[in-house]
Amino acid sequence: MGKFSTLFQVILFVFIGYVNGDVCGQKIGVYELKKGNFSVKFINYGASIVSVVVPDKYGNLADIVLGFDSIQDYVQRKGNFGAIVGRVANRISNARFTLNGTVYRLEANDGNNTIHGGSKGFSHVIWEVNNYNPEDPIPQINFTYRSFNGEEGFPGDLTATVSYYLLSETHLAVEMKAIAINHPTPVNLAQHAYWNLGGHTSGDILSHQVQIFGSQITPVDNQMIPTGEIKAVQGTPYDFLTPQIIGNNMSKLPNGFDIYYVLDGLKGTEKKKAATLRERKSGRVLELWTTAEGLQFYTGNGLTNVTGKGGFVYKAHAGLCLETQGFPDAVNHPNFPSEIVTKENPYEHSMLFKFSTDQLFN
Repeated sequence: MGKFSTLFQVILFVFIGYVNGDVCGQKIGVYELKKGNFSVKFINYGASIVSVVVPDKYGNLADIVLGFDSIQDYVQRKGNFGAIVGRVANRISNARFTLNGTVYRLEANDGNNTIHGGSKGFSHVIWEVNNYNPEDPIPQINFTYRSFNGEEGFPGDLTATVSYYLLSETHLAVEMKAIAINHPTPVNLAQHAYWNLGGHTSGDILSHQVQIFGSQITPVDNQMIPTGEIKAVQGTPYDFLTPQIIGNNMSKLPNGFDIYYVLDGLKGTEKKKAATLRERKSGRVLELWTTAEGLQFYTGNGLTNVTGKGGFVYKAHAGLCLETQGFPDAVNHPNFPSEIVTKENPYEHSMLFKFSTDQLFN
């Protein structure tokens, strides 16, 4: 009965909640993983997170990620709500790079530059669903996308996989992997959920408290391209080494944050704490752990009257992104860690979201 019930929920959600769930003959479905009161829903368009429901300190449930009511909204909407972005997340300067003596020209979808792999990228394609096991002791789902040579200008065929696991009633794990089939290529994947711990309809995130475990940033120019420098955050508005209210630090950055932090701690395959986010009214707490070298902190500066779930209108700073990833524009900065992936040197990146409540936070 359990597996039939779960399958029925998926079908019901697709055909009632998400009308017209196919693109060019390919089916887009909605899939749920659940443990106790902890529920996460996904679509295979962009391997996206479309909802995360967790309790507050009083036991009240709310959806804490921004998103939309229908599959068509995700397909038609520009942006990357809840999606996996790639082949290369963040910006590539002048929409080009050189690899092994060959210049590769990409789509300039952000002024003169490329952002998040191009206007299509991995966030606007349909991923194959594998190993959907909602009834397992560790509920999980796996998505696969096979990117072809020349897609969005990138070299070589590539197989990318993203797996989501509910390790407990409070822990969501994400594992991203990619293998270059026949040609070296840059890879830098990121999960692009917009978080609001007060609930997606609660307004802006300026009263959230954040701590980021990165003592350095990569400064950018007026096109948001890294200068190649790595600078300390101490004494700047970017200093979140101790917990700070986001709005307080924005007094000198009125447009908000959109900057890459170089994370402190161990390098390599061991997870390190990247950030802790708190919201006072709900008492919800989110800890983010990762194997990635850094974190892009973005406060939803570009959200302008976006109609989201239930018709709620998302305005600037309605949500924030904590995108663990490799260094931005690394393909054009030899001093940054390389993002070139080969068949012998595959890509791996994992994240762990730990949710809890704090009765004492004020």
